[in-house]
Amino acid sequence: MEFKIKTEERYTVFAVEEENFNSLIAPEVKSELVLLSDKGVKNLIMDLSKVKYVDSSGLSAILTADRLWKKLGSFVLSGAEQPAVKKLIEISRLDSVLTLVPTVSEAIDYVFMEDIERELNDED
Repeated sequence: MEFKIKTEERYTVFAVEEENFNSLIAPEVKSELVLLSDKGVKNLIMDLSKVKYVDSSGLSAILTADRLWKKLGSFVLSGAEQPAVKKLIEISRLDSVLTLVPTVSEAIDYVFMEDIERELNDED
């Protein structure tokens, strides 16, 4: 399975570099996500811009990330713009649960704004 992990101070980008995010790669993705959460990654951006198809196993991996990072900070799904991917997310109604943004750069902006909001709330 091909993926890229880029870690910065405030966030980590996990980019799935496969066209099919399915049962063949979802278990490995879940394992990597657990490792990243165990390392204390505060905010995760999952980039699906190269993914053209997602099945229920791929959705399960996405939901695993969402569950893990609700406790740690922020989880943002970016690049889920391919028609088949977008349609499955909408049909499964995950678009009402997940934070979806079109690009990684917009996801980074979102993470920074969430961090600022958390810091301001902590001061109160």
